[in-house]
Amino acid sequence: MFQSELVKRFINLSTPFYYYDLEILEKNLLNLKNSLKPYNKVHFSVKSNTNPRILSVIKNFNLGIDAVSANEIKHCINLGFTPRDIVFAGVGKSDEEIEYGIINNISYFNVESLQELKVIDSISKKFSKKTTVSIRINPNIKSETHKKIQTGSSDDKFGIDLNDISHIPKLRKLENINITGLHFHIGSQIINLKPFHDLCMISNEILNYLRENDIKIKNINVGGGLGIDYEYPENNLLSNFKEFINLFNNGIRLDKNQSIHFELGRSIVGQCGFLISKILYSKKSYDKNFLILDSGMNNLIRPALYNSKHKISNLTSKNSDHLNYDVAGPICESSDTFAKDYRLVKSIRGDLIAIHSCGAYAESMSSNYNLRDNINSYYSDTI
Repeated sequence: MFQSELVKRFINLSTPFYYYDLEILEKNLLNLKNSLKPYNKVHFSVKSNTNPRILSVIKNFNLGIDAVSANEIKHCINLGFTPRDIVFAGVGKSDEEIEYGIINNISYFNVESLQELKVIDSISKKFSKKTTVSIRINPNIKSETHKKIQTGSSDDKFGIDLNDISHIPKLRKLENINITGLHFHIGSQIINLKPFHDLCMISNEILNYLRENDIKIKNINVGGGLGIDYEYPENNLLSNFKEFINLFNNGIRLDKNQSIHFELGRSIVGQCGFLISKILYSKKSYDKNFLILDSGMNNLIRPALYNSKHKISNLTSKNSDHLNYDVAGPICESSDTFAKDYRLVKSIRGDLIAIHSCGAYAESMSSNYNLRDNINSYYSDTI
């Protein structure tokens, strides 16, 4: 994956840094485009990656934006995205953020509670506007992913309880609200697609109920959650969009002029990004071999948060022997560890390390903890 000429260029750069292979991104976006039907719409989940260069490529493929804050909306508008292609989700929208979305005429709000719906109605009235909304339902589906990225079970804070659906017909009395959609999102990094089959069945039941109550739904937003291969990324650089999208296109019973919306993030950008780091120290402590890198949880927090696994490669070692290492960063936290007992070629101070599958939830979740500097990003077409 990393040709020798590219590694030579890496050697001349200050580490750590993010590296984005735009060819992988463009191939995956074309893969996505070829998997869609005319009645499908994809909004990119911008929380997964806010990098302007990445977003410019995504914009060229005519994707919309799934935003979860007013600042994300503002960021994308400044980059040239049309407000009518921006959807505003998120469980805790402030009044000021709601105002911002209304004033900028975004496509629609994904509403997470009956109370939020009334707040949006009240703010819309202040501006003499009728605001389009989709109602997020919590379908109580266990999504077989890490508990901390599961978002559609009865234990989770997201969406409206299935038992409260009977309240929806009464909401038509809200004069400044136009309910046109249903929204779901059951979790992230889901590999087994069975929970999505379950979601189709529940969606159909809810749609039947709404039809019986003469509520016209234009779009069903099924969220995202399609996982990527963190263990063997080079074997699965392109996501299985066709199977995922066909599952919903075949499983949800649509009326004429209804559409299915998706909010995809990780599955689009995950495999195009890498965190390139340098080994500061190699040491043995008791029975453990440690590699201390110059990048840490401030650059990639997922392993510390979710115990997530990323492939790690030594790009410059000439050694053929292998050892098991705990690969850690410089941050003053024991959780600042990328991998434990990870099998690598024998590694020494100064070797370049690549952590794979960092295109999603790496740069966008980075911080300045320990007052560490922000790091640079480089791209395959300009490096």
